[in-house]
Amino acid sequence: MAKNESKPWVETILDPKVECASRDEMSALQSERLKDVVRRVYERVPFYQKKMKEMGVEPGDIRGIEDIGKLPFTTKEDVRANYPFQLLAVPNADVVRVQGTSGTTGKLVVMPYSQKDVDVWGECCGRGLTMAGLGREDRIHVCYGYGLFTGGMGLDYGATHIGAMAIPMSSGNTKRQMMCMEDFEATAIACTPSYALHLAEAMAEAGVVDRLKIRAGIHGAEPWTEEMRKKIESILHIDCFDIYGLCEITGPGVAMDCIHHKGLHVYEDYFYPEVLNPATDAPCAEGETGELVFTTLAKEALPLLRYRTKDLTDITRDKCDCGRTLARFNKFTGRTDDMKVIRGVNVFPTQVETALLSMGGGVAPHYLLIVDREDNLDVLTVLVEVDERYFSDEIRKLDELRAKVARVLHDALGVSVNVKLVEPKTIDRSEGKAKRVIDNRNL
Repeated sequence: MAKNESKPWVETILDPKVECASRDEMSALQSERLKDVVRRVYERVPFYQKKMKEMGVEPGDIRGIEDIGKLPFTTKEDVRANYPFQLLAVPNADVVRVQGTSGTTGKLVVMPYSQKDVDVWGECCGRGLTMAGLGREDRIHVCYGYGLFTGGMGLDYGATHIGAMAIPMSSGNTKRQMMCMEDFEATAIACTPSYALHLAEAMAEAGVVDRLKIRAGIHGAEPWTEEMRKKIESILHIDCFDIYGLCEITGPGVAMDCIHHKGLHVYEDYFYPEVLNPATDAPCAEGETGELVFTTLAKEALPLLRYRTKDLTDITRDKCDCGRTLARFNKFTGRTDDMKVIRGVNVFPTQVETALLSMGGGVAPHYLLIVDREDNLDVLTVLVEVDERYFSDEIRKLDELRAKVARVLHDALGVSVNVKLVEPKTIDRSEGKAKRVIDNRNL
């Protein structure tokens, strides 16, 4: 149950003509915008002109959104190969800012923005915040990273768009985070789910939860499960929302779930979603899991055609209980590049998280997967944090818990694992995206 129950949560739909449009109305809008973006990139971006000519496609061949399958795909490797600004579709003078990936090695994925791009970004993040019941009177504590990473700036722009107070804390210094949340009377917190859990545990340990006015959490930038959501909510007594985005498309605000938590609403008036079979590139049926692919429909500085996100999900287009008719996709099961094949079995970190959270007390949702190869066989070791009491009890109880965790993980993953139980706070806490897997196989 959320805090401040005396104040009803009211969702503000910023643009009902779009967010509650019929499928025919949305398709008409998408078609007009797709034709415009295809014409612009063909005329202004040599990369796309070459790709389209190789496929025998001209702008006139795209008569509507139903023709999107005729267009070429774009990958992260394509963006890196044209670093930093070779994919620009506007003059350099029209670029007002750049954002980029949070990677620490190699060339960055750099995305330039025109002023219109920044305005659209803020509008989309603002729409998302209203889904969480937030408005002008709210104070949003943003502890996503700022700088090139889009997380901090996106939520900042969103708060500004709806007239809320943005508290630009960035990440780190947990004690100061808690102090400012209390002193500034923050009503919402925005950060990665793994960092939210870290903060929640720190707040509970410090005994400050009941002194805070936070009632909503806005979390994204990494896959997380319903079990993780419930864990954070149970500690902080708030409602947590899943926000999605990626730098290449705009940043956070591409999609977000509403108070009904029945999937993330995609702002498909700006970002056209496809879900495709990653092996065949054929469209998936509604409810069938595949790779999420986006085409930007209104982006000026660096539009992208059919960008392969590598995120795995499924999509539905039925009307939500909130009244929105926007397409929705479910929480991600993982990424095509996060998936590890262990002795022929596909393993995703989120499967481990779900299994551990299903066990109840004693086991914490802090884990690390380590993959090695011994004698040409894959070996998966999972480090799992458990309560301190197991290390003070007799060894037998620790062995029993280890065996139980191993059975639960085997059932969840379909592959045997080596389980190593470690003391609380042994596994590094992430202030950005959590590192869940170390693959030592050098495949």
